[in-house]
Amino acid sequence: MSLRGTEAHRDDDALPALVRRAVGAARGHGFAYSCRPEQGRLLQVLAAGAPHGIAETGTGCGVGLAWLASGSRPGTRLISVERDAERARIEGYGPYDLLVLDGGGQAKGDGAADPARLLAPGGTVVIDDFTPATPWPPRFDGVPDQARLHWLEHPELRATELRLAADLSVIVGMRLPDDRDYVV
Repeated sequence: MSLRGTEAHRDDDALPALVRRAVGAARGHGFAYSCRPEQGRLLQVLAAGAPHGIAETGTGCGVGLAWLASGSRPGTRLISVERDAERARIEGYGPYDLLVLDGGGQAKGDGAADPARLLAPGGTVVIDDFTPATPWPPRFDGVPDQARLHWLEHPELRATELRLAADLSVIVGMRLPDDRDYVV
C-alpha cells in the first residue's frame, strides 16, 4: 500500500494486462494506495521463483496480487487476504515459497506473521512500504524503528532492505533452512 501508488502506474505502457486491469479498478474506485510499479516488478520477479505457493496480505483493488499473478508459474497457488488481522487467515494454507506482507505503516512487526510457520525453508518474505533508512539502527519518529528491526534481525531469516526508489524501500528475507533440510 503506497501513497499515490495507483497514480504511479499512469505513464507505464508496458504493464502486464492483469496489472493494467487492477490499476483501472483502483482508479475507478478512487483507491490511491496501490502497490507502486517498482514494488510490482520486484514481486513479479520473485513470484517466478515460487513453484508451489504464494500468499500476500494487502488492501485495495489487487494491484500487488496482479503483479504476483503475472509473474507466477502455471499451477502455483496464490492466496490473498485482507491485511486486517481478524480477516487475515493464511496460516492453514502454507507454508509458502513467497509471502508478501503489506507494510501499510505497521510493517507487520508485531510477530503475528511468523516466518517459521508461514514460510517453507528457503522461502522468501517481502515487507513493503518503508521509507529508506540510512542510519543504524534505523529510526522512525526519532526512536529505533522496531518494526523494521523485527524483520532485519529476525533469527529465522537472512534479511536486507532494498531501496526501490528515493522514497521507497522493502525488506526482503529468506527463511533459513533447518539443518534437517539438508540431504548429505
